[in-house]
Amino acid sequence: MPAAASPADTDPGTAQPTVEEQRLDRAAPQEILRGSGFDALAPRFAHALEGSRSYAQAERAVTRHASALWRRAVDRAQGRGTVTGDLSRGDDRPLYWARLALSRELRAWTPRFGLDDRRRKALHTALETSSRGQDDIRYPGRQVKRVLVTGFDPFTLDRDVRIGNPSGASALALDGTLVQTAQGPARIEAVVFPVRWTDFAEGAVERALARQLPHLDLFTTISQGRQGRFDVERTNGAWRGGFPDNENLARTGTVPVTDPASQPQWTSTTLPYRQLTEANTGRFPVYDNTSVTEIPAGATQPVTRPEGPTPGSMARAGGGGDYLSNEIAYRVTLLRDR
Repeated sequence: MPAAASPADTDPGTAQPTVEEQRLDRAAPQEILRGSGFDALAPRFAHALEGSRSYAQAERAVTRHASALWRRAVDRAQGRGTVTGDLSRGDDRPLYWARLALSRELRAWTPRFGLDDRRRKALHTALETSSRGQDDIRYPGRQVKRVLVTGFDPFTLDRDVRIGNPSGASALALDGTLVQTAQGPARIEAVVFPVRWTDFAEGAVERALARQLPHLDLFTTISQGRQGRFDVERTNGAWRGGFPDNENLARTGTVPVTDPASQPQWTSTTLPYRQLTEANTGRFPVYDNTSVTEIPAGATQPVTRPEGPTPGSMARAGGGGDYLSNEIAYRVTLLRDR
């Protein structure tokens, strides 16, 4: 029998729901969960937590249920298994709202053993990692090209709580697929990231991707863009523009990274933009987006540079803007270059 925790060691489990979790109580998220059959996942998870008698058991329960959520969302998007509810298979929103439902259950849970803040945070990190496919990256042998893509959660939810994100839907549709190319077969793995400034500042991108990059043949980020087109964003800037995230937090300033003394203002893609823009992509043409916003060397005001940054300039927006779409590309290309 495990030793009983003293009152001083026991986490009361009274943490308030986050801003994201509070949106769960609105009508549309509940309808999305019911319409996809994902509404049953949080009660099952809560039951598993209640049955945990130790931290190790709780950790296993978190990882098991979070991983199952990711696999279920991928299977649903790719046409495997029975679809419950009337939402389309390609909808990324059930994954987002079900993850928040699990997170809220974990935050409200009162364990039967001692659980300090550090370990509770570790459980939340495990839930995030496993439910985003970040610990489910698997490639076969050397004869198969390795491709990794990233997507994002829905955002601007206070403007429209029903919104989805095509980048997240793309990640679910692509994860684990095998495609035939002129250079042989390629395996695509996908992960999804939160739309939260704090997670990026705390190294979420680097933790998930640093070990993967040296072994990949291709990496690309996917983000929600302009209607009817794809943009290859040539340059990424080291600047946060202050647009509120899913926690309603705004951050303005230089992208925070380790070793800021050696931090460049700009990084560049190595994607084959010429081939991409010349390819026949049907009704969705691909554009080579070279535009940035910079403060030129010796100046004080930002200007737009359609042809890219000039020497010595300070970044104010990359080709993907000054939000997390730009930041994930900046962070990954910085990892590549360092």
